[in-house]
Amino acid sequence: MKNLSLIEAINMRQSVKGFDPNVKIPHETMEEMIQLATKAPSSINLQPWRFVIVESDEAKAAIKDLVRFNTHQLETSAAFILVLSDNHHTKDVDKIMKKNVELGYMPEEVEVQNTAIIKQLVSSAPESYFVQQGIMDANLAAMQLMLVAKEYGYDTNPIGGFERQEVMEALNIDTNRYVPIMFIAIGKGVKAPHGSSRHEAKEIMSYDILNNGVIGE
Repeated sequence: MKNLSLIEAINMRQSVKGFDPNVKIPHETMEEMIQLATKAPSSINLQPWRFVIVESDEAKAAIKDLVRFNTHQLETSAAFILVLSDNHHTKDVDKIMKKNVELGYMPEEVEVQNTAIIKQLVSSAPESYFVQQGIMDANLAAMQLMLVAKEYGYDTNPIGGFERQEVMEALNIDTNRYVPIMFIAIGKGVKAPHGSSRHEAKEIMSYDILNNGVIGE
């Protein structure tokens, strides 16, 4: 680990397109990074994010023709992490709330009350609401994972360019239950990333009132 400050990690994190193919990430380290990534915010703490670690030659070969122009990242990375949202995540309410009690985060009577409220919300809200909420939460965890990886000394490349339906089928993932969010290529970068400009903050923000519907300058 590099002991970076958060600002250092943000400034140093850039998308890397080529990795050292000889570097593998120990499963214990991968699990540590995933665990930290799940400290990301989650609506009602339902934690819809799921992670599939594609690291074996066999699994990479199964999706090679489906990742479009990202095959070099696939072939050289230590792993391709498929970030998913689980459309069934609302079924974890009891498990999550009881764990809160076990860990001393809330008394049992509060858990019972909150569980009833959440279940009422789940039963009354349209399914599309929780699908969209799951996608949002999974994206938050994905971004956090990339910053955590930088702290651990690894580089990443978020990838949205892949055949989503076909990838899910190739990896034998239930396409009705899970929504593919992105791949994250991870490993030790050997190809320096290109610098990229960003809008100035004042160009993309407005305070309180929008003038003619235009945000920023």
